[in-house]
Amino acid sequence: MAEEGKTPMYVAINEQPAGIIAVADTLKEDTKKAVRMLKSMGMNVIMLTGDHERTALPEHKAEEVEKLQKEGKLVAMVGDGINDAPALAQADIGIAIGTGTDVAMETSNITLMRGEIMGIVTALRLSKATMRMIKQNLGWAFGYNVVLTPVAAGVLYTFFGILLNPMLAGAAMAFSSVSVVLNTLRLKRFESLPPS
Repeated sequence: MAEEGKTPMYVAINEQPAGIIAVADTLKEDTKKAVRMLKSMGMNVIMLTGDHERTALPEHKAEEVEKLQKEGKLVAMVGDGINDAPALAQADIGIAIGTGTDVAMETSNITLMRGEIMGIVTALRLSKATMRMIKQNLGWAFGYNVVLTPVAAGVLYTFFGILLNPMLAGAAMAFSSVSVVLNTLRLKRFESLPPS
């Protein structure tokens, strides 16, 4: 049984051996799809478990996370139990399954509210979209300021005799803020799953 990744439990009735029950932690329905998608995103996925050393990798999850970090890897750890908390805290990104223990959720950076593993893919895609949006917004804001601040200060007057009306400068500044907000609102159209 242990060779198959199951944990054997011995049963006794009236202190007499009565049998063996094999217990196995099964994968969630969407795990295979999530792993496939994570790999397609360039992630290296490994499984750590403390259930049985033959089932997956070593029992000492935090040590394994630290080992990967020492190899220069950015490590995300997903867990739901008390035994996952040290590894979640050690990881660069700790992701707790919301159906798990409070300790796991307290030590994580991200908590998936449902127990769906695909939430990991969604969280990573959303974080990448958010970072892309932040960079775009900074580009817009700096662009407006780099171009229009000198114009408002009178640079065009020196060369062409043109002055920018302060009302137009204020409107341009407001438009800068509005464009950043409108760009950010595009995140509302974010789809949790990529189109099939």
